[in-house]
Amino acid sequence: MSSAIPVIVPVITIDGPSASGKGTVAQLVAARLGFHYLDSGALYRIVAFATLQKNIAWNNAQGVSECAKTLNIEFVNEQVFLNGQEVSNEIRTEAIGKGASQVAVHPPLRAALIDMQHAFCKAPGLVADGRDMGTVIFPKALLKVFLTATTATRAKRRYQQLLDKGQPANYEHILQDLQERDARDQSRASAPLVMADDAILLETDNLGISAAVDTILRNYQHKICK
Repeated sequence: MSSAIPVIVPVITIDGPSASGKGTVAQLVAARLGFHYLDSGALYRIVAFATLQKNIAWNNAQGVSECAKTLNIEFVNEQVFLNGQEVSNEIRTEAIGKGASQVAVHPPLRAALIDMQHAFCKAPGLVADGRDMGTVIFPKALLKVFLTATTATRAKRRYQQLLDKGQPANYEHILQDLQERDARDQSRASAPLVMADDAILLETDNLGISAAVDTILRNYQHKICK
């Protein structure tokens, strides 16, 4: 596994469980600061999608990690490209989300994606969201945030998101899926979901997106003014 790179440009990491809102918040923070943005979860979704296309079982750690090494992944604005083909919508389905959670438990895959994630660390700065951004990928980040909410709150948000997209949704199934994902993320041997010791905790059950973004920006300004 590659060692952590020294952070020479400002990095903000936003970690947290599924459906905590970290992706939306991270994108808005990056836009406000003019920073690059890394959606690490999208990488695992892409791997799940690619392996499904190649009929590689998600529990095949070696097959999944070897497949990941062959992928050409590009992020262009809000579009995601895999080997030159846009897959933005294909990787955002609930089925691929479940697959991403399953492939993410494999240490060989996580090791294979480290250098790819480090490559996003470019001037003027980076906002990275995921499960292990502040603990493993960018442990020297200037600001670390752990964004979370209760499982019930997150399930309601995911349920509403699916309805808004015109997709079928069942709240009880979503709640159970999130509970299972949380258990996998928190118990996996490699880079489990934990809050970094030096991260700030941001609970969003009663906190809107704008307020969460403003809180993070205030903490960032405090860091750079020290």
